[in-house]
This record gives sequence, structure tokens and C-alpha cells, in this order.
Amino acid sequence: MLPDQSEDGRYSESAARLDTLLATAVDGIIVIDSAGIVQVYNAACERLFGYSAGDVVGQNVRMLMPSPYHENHDRYIASYRATGNPKIIGAGREVSGRRKDGSVFPMYLSVGEGHQNGQSIFVGIIHDLARQKQAEQERDRLAAIVESSHDVIIGKDLAGSVTAWNRGAELTYGYTVAEMMGRSIAAICPPERKAEVDALIQRVRRGEVVSQFDTQRVTKDGRTLDISLTLSPIRDSAGAVVGVSTIGRNMTELRLAERRVRELTQEMLHISRLSAMGQLASSIAHELNQPLTAVVNYSEAVRHMLTTSSPPPEKVADFLGKIAAQAERAGQIIRRLRSYVEKSEVERTLESLATVVEEATALATVGARVEGVVVKYEFEPGLPELGMDKIQIQQVVVNLVRNAVEALGGAAERRELTVRVGRSVGGYQEVMVADTGPGIPDGVLENLFKPFTTTKKSGMGIGLSISQSIIDAHGGRIWAEPNPGRGAVFRFVLPQSGASS
Repeated sequence: MLPDQSEDGRYSESAARLDTLLATAVDGIIVIDSAGIVQVYNAACERLFGYSAGDVVGQNVRMLMPSPYHENHDRYIASYRATGNPKIIGAGREVSGRRKDGSVFPMYLSVGEGHQNGQSIFVGIIHDLARQKQAEQERDRLAAIVESSHDVIIGKDLAGSVTAWNRGAELTYGYTVAEMMGRSIAAICPPERKAEVDALIQRVRRGEVVSQFDTQRVTKDGRTLDISLTLSPIRDSAGAVVGVSTIGRNMTELRLAERRVRELTQEMLHISRLSAMGQLASSIAHELNQPLTAVVNYSEAVRHMLTTSSPPPEKVADFLGKIAAQAERAGQIIRRLRSYVEKSEVERTLESLATVVEEATALATVGARVEGVVVKYEFEPGLPELGMDKIQIQQVVVNLVRNAVEALGGAAERRELTVRVGRSVGGYQEVMVADTGPGIPDGVLENLFKPFTTTKKSGMGIGLSISQSIIDAHGGRIWAEPNPGRGAVFRFVLPQSGASS
């Protein structure tokens, strides 16, 4: 207040300050007289109730009240005037307000009494509780979700001490809330993973979200569990990271099931290879008989030469070389067969696709020459090695080539089998097996890779289905199409990176 201002100036300045206060106040301010008639109704009230000041000033304040406040307000004012006994004057409490649209909302009302011109006036300060109530309900709802979740939900401070421990954590780890609150989360870590806790907290401290981190934790009774964790930063109102929120899922049973599926898959693949070898048995016996018969004949010839005359050393050496060559030929057939049939774990290694295909084709075409089948190889040079399970890819090739050889058995004219390995679009390498047989019957092509689909008189019809599973697991694709002119073409592609696991 300036000292040279007049009395009117001081009054005008006070009124201006009051107007500013009323206009800028966050909470609603209402002034009523002793009869309950509204004298002052600020801008915050307009926002709260939806009525303008022109709608309310001069009206009974009960218009802003729902039942039963609406009906009881005048009686309360009269009782106070008669007895001087206040209910909320000089204090405050939670009540309800009614908006212009009829909706009701919670509010905190505090009332003070003053006097003007010898008459009582009442000043009400109104704080909207709707958002607070909504926030409380949201917190309660989230708390209920957290508490009822079967997943582990844990809160930790940046030192790793537990600040929240839900029912899912109790059921999973066996520790109660009382046992874990304030305790280091390292209590549930295997000894070899203690350092992991600090490393994860440091990542979250930097604001990083750690998603689906696979690890292990130990229960109260000593069991080790496979756990998948997602960790997120907890921030304060200023945005600073003050803690860690951890959601964990017990993956132990799932991991056991996955391992069992892998074992069963390996069993099925092994059985499939044995089945293929059963079908090849007679051809393999015939193929082995040739070098073994040659070994016997050459050996007999050498024995005869050594017992009946004095043959030139170079002649004996020549026959012994032929014996060794035929023995090596038989050995190669046996080694290739043993490598293909023996049971092995899934193992991805870098291999030359052309070499893998050539070895598998040689095995699958044992005896094909006897059937008059001409095999053509078309291998693009300089192809990079691919990551693959060699035995599984050979299983696919053996299956495709054997199917082609069998198809050619019914061909009346030329019997040609073409095996090609080369680059394909999109960073893939492609294997093609084409035959000049009778082709794939109409209506079979779209179901060809489904289990138990077959055009043979014998066989279960699972070979192509297994082949598709193998190629899919390697990140590739397999399909069939008619061979232009005559026969069928089977193709599969594998990614250059050796891709999927």
C-alpha cells in the first residue's frame, strides 16, 4: 500500500487484489449470506460446477448440492442461526457437489464465518476430489491386479533392496512379504549369478528397459527355477530413476516341455532316417556287393599269381591297388550310411551346401544306375558356407532324391534326375531336385507337405512334412512345382546367414 493513497484508493486496491485472488485461485471460492444466497462465485467454481457466475450469484447455494444436502441445507442454516451450533463451520469435510449437467462429484469443503455490515457471511473453499478419487481408484485397481497376478512383480530400490513383493512372488519363491521387504534381492539368486543383479540395476539406472532376460532364481526350499525377467525404471515426479520394477515369469515347466519336444523331434527325425534306410537296404546291399566282390576276385587273382608263377612286382602292385580302391569304395558307402543313420544332437555348423547335397545324393542314388537313372549335378562354384545341421539337411535331400528315383521307376522314356545348387534371390542358396517322372497328380500339390499325404502304395507320408519342419527351423522355405515338359521339381532355400534357431 502506498502512503499517499487516499482511503478510496486503498479500498480500490484491496478490491482489485481480491478480484485477482478470486480469479486465479485453483480451488473454488463461494461466499453466501446468512440466508444461503450466493454473493461470490469465482472462476474455479465455474469450471467445477459448469454454471457461470451469472447463473449462480443471487441464487440459493443449495442448487449446487445433490440430495440429501440439497434438502437439508436451509434447515442447517436456520439451526445454526438459532443455536449457534456449527457442523462444519471452522472445519472441513468431504461432501458431494452437483454439476449443471446433473452429475455428482466428490469435493472437500471447508467453511469459515465472517461478518459484513453486522451480518454473518460464510466463505466456502472447495477442493475437487474427483481426480484424487480417480487416482486412488486407479492405484487400488493396479494394486489388486499386481496382488492377484500369477506373475512375479517385485519393486526394488537402486541398492537392490525389496520394496514391493506381490502374491505371485510369494507363490513362486516361497518367501512371504514380511520375509523379503527390505531384504536384498540377491537372496533369491544362485551364487554364480550374484553379480548379475548389480549389472541389471545399473542398466535400469541408466533409464534402460531390460526385456525378457532369461536367468535362474532359487526358491526358499532350494529349487532352481528358469525365470524370464522384464525390468523397468521407477521414476519420481522429477523424472529421476529411484527404483526398479521387475516382472518375472516362471518358465521352468515351459523350458522342460521345450526340451522334451526337442528330444521327441530328434527321435522322430531319427526314425525317419531309419525308415529311409530300410527302403534303401536292398540297393545298398547291391552297391556294397560290387566292391566286395571285386576285392575277393582281385585277392584271388593275386593269390593265384603268387602260388603258380613269379609275377612281375608291378602286376601285383596294380592288383593290390585295385583291391585297396574297391575296399575304400565300400568303406565310403558304410561311413556315409553310418553318419546319416546314427542318432545325434542338433548341431549347427558351417558347411558347404553343395558338398552336403552331393554326399546325400550319392547315398540316396545307391542302386539308381541299376535302374537306368541318369543323375546330373549342376553346382554353382564359389558359394559361401551356410550354418546348418548337416545331418538334417542331408535327410531332406535324401528324402527328395529317393522320391524322385522312385518316381522315375515308372517312367517309360528317359529317366533323368537333376540336382542343382546355386544362389537364389534375397540372400538365399537354393537346392533343386528335378525328375522326368510322371509328375504330381492334380489335387495333391497343395497338400503335399501335410502329414500322411502320399502318392506311394507304401509309406506313411510323413517324409515331406518332416522335411518342411527341418527347412522351416533353418529359416528357409520348401515347395514343389511341375517340371516343364514332364515330371516334378522340388526346391528349398536356406538363408546365407545360416539364420534361424
